[in-house]
Amino acid sequence: MNLKKALLLSAVVVLIALFFVFDLHQLLSLEYFKQHQSDFMRSFEQNPLLTGGGFFLIYVLVTALSLPGAAVMTLAAGALFGFGWGLVLVSFASSIGATLAFLCSRFLFRSVLEQRFGKQLESINAGIERDGAFYLFTLRLVPLFPFFVINLVMGLTHLRTLTFYWVSQLGMLLGTMVYVNAGTQLGQIDSLSGILSPALIISFCLLGIFPLIAKQIIAVIQRRKVYQGIEKPTKFDTNMVVIGAGSAGLVSAYIAAAAKAKVSLIEKHKMGGDCLNTGCVPSKALIRSARFIQETREVESLGLKSASVEYEFSDVMERVQRVIKTVEPHDSVERYTGLGVDCIQGAAKILSPYRVEVNGEQITTRNIVIATGARPAIPPIKNIEAMEPLTSDTVWNLREQPKRLLILGGGPIGCELTQAFARLGSQVIQVLRGPRVLPKEDPEIAARVQHRLVAEGVDLRLNHKMIEFVERDGQKMLLCEHEGESVEVAFDQLLVATGRKANVEGFGAETLDLALTADGRIEVNEFLQTRFPNVFACGDVCSPYQFTHSAAHQAWYAVVNALLGGIKRFKVDYSIIPAATFTEPEIARVGYNELEAKAAGIDYEVTEFDLEELDRAIADETASGMVKVLTVPGKDKILGVTIAGPHSGELLSEFTLAMRHGLGLNKILGTIHIYPTLSEANKYAAGQWKRNHVPEKLMGYLARFHRWRRGH
Repeated sequence: MNLKKALLLSAVVVLIALFFVFDLHQLLSLEYFKQHQSDFMRSFEQNPLLTGGGFFLIYVLVTALSLPGAAVMTLAAGALFGFGWGLVLVSFASSIGATLAFLCSRFLFRSVLEQRFGKQLESINAGIERDGAFYLFTLRLVPLFPFFVINLVMGLTHLRTLTFYWVSQLGMLLGTMVYVNAGTQLGQIDSLSGILSPALIISFCLLGIFPLIAKQIIAVIQRRKVYQGIEKPTKFDTNMVVIGAGSAGLVSAYIAAAAKAKVSLIEKHKMGGDCLNTGCVPSKALIRSARFIQETREVESLGLKSASVEYEFSDVMERVQRVIKTVEPHDSVERYTGLGVDCIQGAAKILSPYRVEVNGEQITTRNIVIATGARPAIPPIKNIEAMEPLTSDTVWNLREQPKRLLILGGGPIGCELTQAFARLGSQVIQVLRGPRVLPKEDPEIAARVQHRLVAEGVDLRLNHKMIEFVERDGQKMLLCEHEGESVEVAFDQLLVATGRKANVEGFGAETLDLALTADGRIEVNEFLQTRFPNVFACGDVCSPYQFTHSAAHQAWYAVVNALLGGIKRFKVDYSIIPAATFTEPEIARVGYNELEAKAAGIDYEVTEFDLEELDRAIADETASGMVKVLTVPGKDKILGVTIAGPHSGELLSEFTLAMRHGLGLNKILGTIHIYPTLSEANKYAAGQWKRNHVPEKLMGYLARFHRWRRGH
């Protein structure tokens, strides 16, 4: 730090220290002002210029040094100088003081921060350059942070000093007017009756509702800014256009039609989206066939000598298509047309927030819902495209069984397909970068799946860094690095299951310049609105939860917020989102697990029930698994549940219902469960919690009472 900076920083520190050491903050309190109000008034009457100038300089100093007391001084200005002069003094003094604080922050700290965090600050400064004035204006109008924080933080950016000054002057004006006006009324209180005067009551009511008024002003300004230069039709062809007919799009169209709105649903490929055609439905059909094959290998545990099954891989894959065809009418054009939805086959192109083109024709609409979903992501491994990799979208086209199937990825999709193909007879090599499968699950839960995969013959390669794909003498190879050594993995067919990527291109979203999150999803607010209030998104294209049921959950919020407009809005609720991985053992979870609770710093206690003790599981030879419940320490309030075992997805619903409606473990314990069923596991888990929280002192008194009843 050079001499000039050191001197300035020292001066600021000394002045702030003196302010607190000598209790000068008491001079800026409302009590001190009321006690000396008559003295101030007399001084102003005798020498208005000196009093006003002194007040102005003190206000500038207080603001520049970020000292407490500016709000009280604003009220005092109204009482001393009246509304007109008080507004002029405070408005200019606050803006000048804020600018001085802004310049001090910039002079002292900006260069240091840019040297250390230059790359991180590049995107922030780019945003400030583009929208800095408007962003500062909204903070001034409705301060999300204290004004002194805004002054100091803005000094670290590249916002121009002149821009900072005039935006601060304008942005703080309305708030200053409200406070100065309240001060004029406050200064007139000289008796108890003055407190109840209508003028004072109205002034302080304005203080209370000012944030609401300011928010409305900002909303109007934002709306005008974002729609600037966009022609709005005088009438519309439809209330809503939904782009994409997957889970989110279908539910959006269904709800809109049920609400008697006119809605157009546009789909360029197949109705039902990923869930019906390439995701949930086909994968569960495949898993069911594979599970039956595995069960025939384990019949000795049921007291049977042997069992065998004959099958052709192609027949199993044809059955998958038959299942899709059977479910297809639920998502068909015919069904949704009958519900009142205008279903359009074609590629949508957004022309503006109010216009969508499809098949050469334009549709004018009040609202647009983007529900374009996501697709499998191909990792950037050298030569991977040359291997013609299968994904969860294309694997269903297989009719010839891969002999050696290499699967990349250890998440839910990767583990489900790994187990299914291994059970169908393929030699499966599963390669992961990380140390275990299902990294988002608690370690002991993921270990159950990992142990089962290995036991069923999966060649599991953990901690393998994938370098390159090559082909030698007609042999496909994956080159990896493992524990510092080179490893070659031979295979016949490659299946990639390393994540999904939101579909944000190809339908005109770039026309609207919609913001994207760091991982490439469309950025939406808590009401699922994009930067255009009438353009919404829901489902995998924007959701942090890539589940069919969460897409449907979001769709309700998107449609209701769109159709009700400015009348009523609902913030999307992600608090209770269940999920399941359909491996064996099946893993289902809702709320926090231990990994997430620790990361969030949440206190919890764990209750576990082992399925080895459950009668029905024992009878079914499926007595392996557990119910794991996280609760608030000392209370039965459920924070989260993870179940590993047979039909865990079904078992989880009781806990999901309980969490959604605020029911604790005592309520589950008090609910009659049919014997013998797997659902008793939930009750026994609740019972285990109850045993862990037996009041020992009370039990001691009960023991003494019963001894007394026996005459001892």
